[in-house]
Amino acid sequence: MGDQVKVGFVGTGGIAVDAHLPALKEIEGVEIAALCDVSREAAQAAADKFGGRAYTDHREMLEREELDALFVCVPPFAHTDAELIAVEKKIHLFVEKPVVLDMEKGIEIAEAIEKAGVVSCVGYQLRYFPVATAAREFLAGKPVAMVAASRWGGIPGGPEHWWRVMDRSGGMVHEMATHNMDFVRYIVGDIASVYARYALNVLKDVENLTVPDSQVIVMEFKNGATGFFSASCALTQGGGWNSTDVILRDMMLRISFQDIAVSPEGAAEITIPEAGMNIQQAFVQAIRTGDRSLIRSDYADALKTTEVTLGANESAKSGKPVAMKLA
Repeated sequence: MGDQVKVGFVGTGGIAVDAHLPALKEIEGVEIAALCDVSREAAQAAADKFGGRAYTDHREMLEREELDALFVCVPPFAHTDAELIAVEKKIHLFVEKPVVLDMEKGIEIAEAIEKAGVVSCVGYQLRYFPVATAAREFLAGKPVAMVAASRWGGIPGGPEHWWRVMDRSGGMVHEMATHNMDFVRYIVGDIASVYARYALNVLKDVENLTVPDSQVIVMEFKNGATGFFSASCALTQGGGWNSTDVILRDMMLRISFQDIAVSPEGAAEITIPEAGMNIQQAFVQAIRTGDRSLIRSDYADALKTTEVTLGANESAKSGKPVAMKLA
């Protein structure tokens, strides 16, 4: 293949046009060859700005175009067959989070990726932040007592937006806060079981809203640590909060996405490294060189985060803990 990488997109919404396409345009030798969206206007607008041919049918696009890589940037409910068609054609795959709304579909895709031997990457870009590297390296091999993490915010889009419907988005934890949950998994380790309680208590009057406005999850990690995760979409007028706290013996880390504060002061020295490749650069370089160590979250690993958040949804319904099968 050489250094030239021809890329296609399924889905040209915000994450595609605001993040992935601009980043790819900065990488020498990457050609945006084709873009598909259910909205003809959205696909054409993206093509006009970034290049490539516009489509409204991803099957037609994948049949007609000779692609090296495909970015799948669609809502959770819309993951159908694009991934499977792509890997059947030996097209390398970048999938936006969360990868599916149904674990059976996710396992089917993961097995197809493994069989095809293509490079896969999932859009958990927080793993590429320098603070994630520092936290992961510092915590490696150290016993962790407890993790406490939260993501609180509002509701995206208007009354007709798919995000508001639990059966289409999977809710705040599964769709938005999946980044935070994956960050916790990356720096602390795999989660063995979850127990969750959800409520829709203060946003009952919001049109077309079926996702909970509060979600609390108790987590048990494979390494023996415990923790809890909270999420809320009740802050509809703006504002919000992201936090990740890790308690070790005689020490606490308060981790933002830019820095790590150690308490008590002087208990440890943690150096934040310089920024390296971003997630798009890493994916392209992995395709060019075959070096899969550049990929910090391949599809099989990302599916573990999906299992945690879907497991939390299951636990909230049943009132019982749910064990992870992939951990």
